[in-house]
Amino acid sequence: MASQHRKPRSAGARVAGIRTPALATAALTSVALLSQTANAAPSDDGKPSLEEVEKKVDDLYRQAESATEKYNAAKEKTTKQRKRTDGLMDDVAQRTQKLNEAREELGSYAAAQYRTGASAPDTAAFLLADTPQDYFDQNQLMSRLTGRQKGAVDDYVTEQSATMKQRQEATESLATLTDAQHDLKIAKATVQKKLAAARELLSRLTAQEKARLAAIEKQRQEEAARKAAELARQQAAEQAAAQQESGGASAATGSSSTAPAPAPSENPAYATKAEKALAFARAQIGKPYVWGATGPDSYDCSGLTQAVWKAAGVTLPRTTYDQVNAGTTVSLADARPGDLIFFYDDVSHVGVYIGNGMMIHAPKPGAYVREESVFYDGESAIHSVVRPA
Repeated sequence: MASQHRKPRSAGARVAGIRTPALATAALTSVALLSQTANAAPSDDGKPSLEEVEKKVDDLYRQAESATEKYNAAKEKTTKQRKRTDGLMDDVAQRTQKLNEAREELGSYAAAQYRTGASAPDTAAFLLADTPQDYFDQNQLMSRLTGRQKGAVDDYVTEQSATMKQRQEATESLATLTDAQHDLKIAKATVQKKLAAARELLSRLTAQEKARLAAIEKQRQEEAARKAAELARQQAAEQAAAQQESGGASAATGSSSTAPAPAPSENPAYATKAEKALAFARAQIGKPYVWGATGPDSYDCSGLTQAVWKAAGVTLPRTTYDQVNAGTTVSLADARPGDLIFFYDDVSHVGVYIGNGMMIHAPKPGAYVREESVFYDGESAIHSVVRPA
């Protein structure tokens, strides 16, 4: 998307972090471990360290994903503008045909008047002129026209005015389409440039460096899994407390119902839709990430979430920038299966929450749709949680 399409969000829109000291301790432990790894790999030859390469590659992938969302927006705008332009051009063609028919009818009247001497020769020139409106105030001329002929003149002038207006709109629409196509071309080139740079950096790594990189990634995944488990425990505790409170209230009012009351945040209608959405999401696991793709064989991040909720009968916008506004924002602690989890300050990534601190998402170029902790890139990366239906 070109930057002008991005919908800015205030810092207050970000979700609150998990409110447990255990995760803070785990995070500090992770930082210490990663610092030890980084310190263990100094670079004495001027080459970037493995950790610097990793960070650069991650940054490039993120930039590529951000550019992908800009591409998606530009593509969507181009498609809409092309459709509008085509419609205007079709309308202009139809109006031009009607204008020609009206001109021919006027010509026949003028020819008949000329043959019978009912009007001066310059009347024919008037009736066949492009702008006869200029002469309508000449009473001696208009008095010579029958009611039908006067109607033909009026129809001609009206059609001429409408046709000129539509031609102007079509011209402006074509200019807008050209701008949109330019934005699309730039966004596409940006994505390709970022991905090429990332591939180039990775291609320079030795087998030993790639192994170390994989070890660092595994360590991150383990830390992310621990945070996901902590979030799952927190959510379970809060739901149990809510149910207990609700059950106590029912008992106090003499309720005869024996069924456990649902947590306040539960919505049966939403849960039903979310179940359909998640069933579709799980069926996409293993399909490749392809920037700009919306399925069914490959997806980018927002293409996947759009398709997931479409399977449940809910229409979402195409881009992350619009999807983040397509629902109700909730806290991370209140996240429920089916909710959308957005990442980074520029809202350039999204996944669908499946519960227990996990999500299904299309991660990045070169990866596949997979189930992963919502903390895959750290808690600070989480921007917001949105319930779309």
